[in-house]
Amino acid sequence: MFNKVYLKFKKFMKENYKSIIFLLICYFVLTFPLPYYIYAGGGTIDIDDRVEIDNGSKSEGSLNFAYVRELEGNVASFILGNIIPSYDVEKKENVELDEDESNEDIMFRNKVYLENANQTAIMLAYNKANRDFEIKNKHFYVIYVDNKEANGLRVGDELVSVNGKKIDELTDYTEEINKYNKGDTLKVTVIRDNEKKEVDATIKISNNTKLTGISVSTIYEFETDPKLELKFKDSEGGPSGGLMLTLAIYDKLTMGDLTNGLKIVGTGTISSDGTVGEIGGVKYKLNGAIKAGADLFLVPKGDNYKEALKEKEKNNYDIDIKAIGTFDEAVEYLENLNS
Repeated sequence: MFNKVYLKFKKFMKENYKSIIFLLICYFVLTFPLPYYIYAGGGTIDIDDRVEIDNGSKSEGSLNFAYVRELEGNVASFILGNIIPSYDVEKKENVELDEDESNEDIMFRNKVYLENANQTAIMLAYNKANRDFEIKNKHFYVIYVDNKEANGLRVGDELVSVNGKKIDELTDYTEEINKYNKGDTLKVTVIRDNEKKEVDATIKISNNTKLTGISVSTIYEFETDPKLELKFKDSEGGPSGGLMLTLAIYDKLTMGDLTNGLKIVGTGTISSDGTVGEIGGVKYKLNGAIKAGADLFLVPKGDNYKEALKEKEKNNYDIDIKAIGTFDEAVEYLENLNS
């Protein structure tokens, strides 16, 4: 039996070896890496798949995130990027601005941005729906380090104390900095890789302000009524879904149906006062909404809205586009769609 299989394989290879070699050469040539990123129309994510609220109301339609698809540059993607009109090619050197940062640093920062957007969405939606939430705990994470010190702070560190004084608010850290002079070193206790560690932070002066060359973001632990659970994937990050997440949570907390039976896709950051902020990659997100068969695309006012309209007219897209400036404006518009 084994001999028969071997003889058949040997015969096949002998008759087709030229084609096999050609295909292997094509594969290695087309997948050869190039120093580019290729940006393309992304897709949509039904927020129902990411948000779970006890006894939350149901909608006939759907509220959806929009995302951009980013491809690693190789010969094949580079060719496609220069052929397909909706694709754009960008040199890596124009995108990767800080050579001192690792991919892990960037991924962690994007996860924190997503977490910041989520917590703002939760607080705003629960406030607007007159539902209860309580902040139970705070965590202060380093998300950027300028000019790393040998035994200094790193992206991902959670600040615990400075010079032995517990950090309950970020102002505790800045107030301690202001007690010292340029070049002085503070002892900062952090949690890194699930262990406490003491590191150095040297005081610098920038624009007449004392600092230690880091950016810090606050992450909250919530207790909500009704209970809420967010189920984002590890690969997902960034703040651009803030508006849509706030709308989706609010829709589940209130009576009625903001979707009006439509498939609604949107983008835009959200601030604690309900202001909707502009984002990047609007044309790719609109393209993804079109591919997903969306009825309505919500987009921040200003340049984002102008870019979306331009892309719609250029490609003759069949979709309604609405410029949104605030959360309240979005709710009012959706509630009055039928009328």
